Amino acid sequence: MKPGILVISHGSRETAWVQLVDDAIASAAASPRLSNVPIVSSFLEIVEGRLIQDGIDALEEQGVTAMFVVPLFLSSGSTHVDEIGQAFGFPWVSDLEGDLGTFRVAAKVHYGTPIDDDPEIAELLALNIAELSSEPGKEAILLIGHGSKEKVFHERWQEGLKKLGMRLRVLGGFKRAEYAMLLPDQAAAKLAAMQAANPEEAVIVVPLFLSQGYFTNHVIPTRLTGLTYRYNGRAMLPHSAIERWLERQMYNGLQSLNEE
Repeated sequence: MKPGILVISHGSRETAWVQLVDDAIASAAASPRLSNVPIVSSFLEIVEGRLIQDGIDALEEQGVTAMFVVPLFLSSGSTHVDEIGQAFGFPWVSDLEGDLGTFRVAAKVHYGTPIDDDPEIAELLALNIAELSSEPGKEAILLIGHGSKEKVFHERWQEGLKKLGMRLRVLGGFKRAEYAMLLPDQAAAKLAAMQAANPEEAVIVVPLFLSQGYFTNHVIPTRLTGLTYRYNGRAMLPHSAIERWLERQMYNGLQSLNEE
């Protein structure tokens, strides 16, 4: 058996987004625990020449016969996580069929899990918003993620956002923590309800996105137009917590391959 690791993230037309992801993966791959293991960064869409099938082919060309796939996505509620699993031949989570078809892969494949409510990521988010907080005991946080309208995925997003919000509230000592999704469009209504119920509390909006871009810079501010809140738009990258998460996933994945 020759093990290898395929990291899959969404992809973007913004070269800076792609570079941030590549840099985090390269830093994680530099761990001594991963020495001599082929590791390839690939993308679900947009980044031509580096799509998932390209990554599979690159690993198999290096002789990889057992592949651990790391989905670098934020939530088990992402439909992308399921459609990638479908294309590798894993059971469907719902009746929603993806459009990736079936990957050509000869290696034995193990599929990892996305970030969800990882405690170290909660610490990262707390650092991101520290400059916005002055009296946490009088402040509330509103965590905003992409979300999904599909029932099973919506519920998974809901569970992850709730747990992550609770972690963040405890870490920062905030009065309360709420969450909202962009899909369906909940953010403005949730923020307005928070302000109506507790007008004395300042609300800090926390974006749950891997890297800054269209959603953090445009979508969230646009959805919240006319409302009062604190926001700096910081995403998770660049930050060493993502690199450490990746390194843990890769190492644990190799262990699972070796146990087969």
